[in-house]
Amino acid sequence: MQVKETQNQGLKRGYEFTLPAADLAAQVDAKLKEAQPEVEMKGFRKGKVPMALLKKQFGQRVLGDAMQEAIDKAMRDHLEKTGDRPALQPQIEMVNGETWKEGDDVVVTVAYEALPAIPAADLSGVELERLVVEASDEQVNEALENLAKNAQSFEDRKKGTKSKAGDQVVIDFKGMVDGEAFEGGSAEDYPLVLGSGSFIPGFEDQLTGAKAGDEVKVEVKFPEDYGHPALAGKDAIFETTVKAVKAPKAAELDDELAKKFGAESLDALKTQIRGRLEAEYKGAARQVLKRALLDKLDALVKFDLPESLVEAEANQIAHQLWHEEHPEEHGHNHGEIEPTDEHKSLAERRVRLGLLLAEIGQKAEITVSDQEMTQAVLQQARQYPGQERAFFEFIQKNPQAQQQLRAPIFEDKVVDHIVEGAKVSDKSISKDDLEKAIEALDQV
Repeated sequence: MQVKETQNQGLKRGYEFTLPAADLAAQVDAKLKEAQPEVEMKGFRKGKVPMALLKKQFGQRVLGDAMQEAIDKAMRDHLEKTGDRPALQPQIEMVNGETWKEGDDVVVTVAYEALPAIPAADLSGVELERLVVEASDEQVNEALENLAKNAQSFEDRKKGTKSKAGDQVVIDFKGMVDGEAFEGGSAEDYPLVLGSGSFIPGFEDQLTGAKAGDEVKVEVKFPEDYGHPALAGKDAIFETTVKAVKAPKAAELDDELAKKFGAESLDALKTQIRGRLEAEYKGAARQVLKRALLDKLDALVKFDLPESLVEAEANQIAHQLWHEEHPEEHGHNHGEIEPTDEHKSLAERRVRLGLLLAEIGQKAEITVSDQEMTQAVLQQARQYPGQERAFFEFIQKNPQAQQQLRAPIFEDKVVDHIVEGAKVSDKSISKDDLEKAIEALDQV
C-alpha cells in the first residue's frame, strides 16, 4: 500500500492510499487458496475444485472483501504510525469508483481532522469555593407540614356550606358533546379537590360555591391539543350533582404520621427530612462548584479545536434549544436550524473542556466501572415503566447510547479528581443565596 499526503493544514489531514492491482490479486488468490480445502461443488470432490472455477464463482465477492480489509489495515497502520486520533470517522472515498475495473490499482482518498495535542494543565493553583447550606428548623418544619398536607383527609362540612378552593366535592357527572354522551365522560361518587387542576380548565371553577345537593350544569370547552382527538376543541356540557362538600384536614404532626412515611417516630422523620434537604443543597452547591471549576479550566489552556466537532456540537445545541422553545414539535420535520454565533461560542467551550477533561482523566487513569454503568442504565430505565427490558436491550446493542450514559459519569469523576487536588474553602450561606447562585448558572 502506497500512502501520499495531500493535506496537512492545522488539524486537517488528507491522504491518498494506492493498493497496486498485483497486491490485491495476490490477496484474492491467498484467500481462495485458504478456502479451497473446504469448498464443495457439484462434479468435484471436496477440496478439489479448480482455482479458476473458484475465482469465477467467488472471485468478485472475495475481491470486495480483500479490498475492504486492505484499506482498513492501511488506515490502522497509518494511524499507528502517525499517532493521529481522528476527531470523527475519517471520510474514505474510492477514486474513479464507477469506472474502476479488475486489474486496475485501487486508489482511495482519506480525509479527517486530527484531535489536537492537549497542553499540560497546571492544576496545582486551582482555588475553589464550596457553598455550604445547613437545613434550618424552619425549613424542616415546612417540609414536615407539606408531608402532613399530602397525607390530609377530608371531613364533611356543615349542611348548606358552600364549597371553596381546596375543598373536596363528591360528585356524579355525565358529559355530553353535541347532545351525545361520550366514552369516559361520566362517573359516580367522584372525589374532586377544587383547584387541583385534575379536570379540564373551567370545570372546577364552576363547582366552586356549590352546596351538597346542588345540580350544576358545567359548560366547558376541551383544549385544542386534548389527548382524545374526537373531543379536542369541542364544547361540552357536564350534568353534575354535588353529593357532598368536604373540608381538608391536615394530618397531625405526630409519630403516626412519621410511620406513614417509613420512620419510627416524628423525631426520626425530622432527621430524615433534614438529611434529605441537606443532600439537595449539597447537590446544588456541587453544580455551582463545578461551573466555577470549568470556568477556570476554560481559561487555563488554549489549543486548536477540530472544526468538525465544533460544528456538530453547535448544531446539536441549536437543535436542542429550538425544541425547548417549540415543545409542541416532537419530530424533525422543521427544516434546517442554523446555529448562531452564540451557539458556536458555547460549542467551542464544550469541545475544549471535553477534550481537556478527557486528557486529564486519561492521565489519571480514571475509568467508568461496569457497576457504575449498570447503575446508570437502571436509573434511566425507570423513566420507561413497563419497557425496562426493551431499554436494556437497546443500550446493549447501541454503543452510542452507552457512550451517552458513560460520558457524564466519566466527567463527574474527573471533576471530583481535580477538586480533590485543588485548594477548596467552604463558605456557609443561606438557602436563598444558594438558589440565587443556581439561577445565575442559567444566565451565563
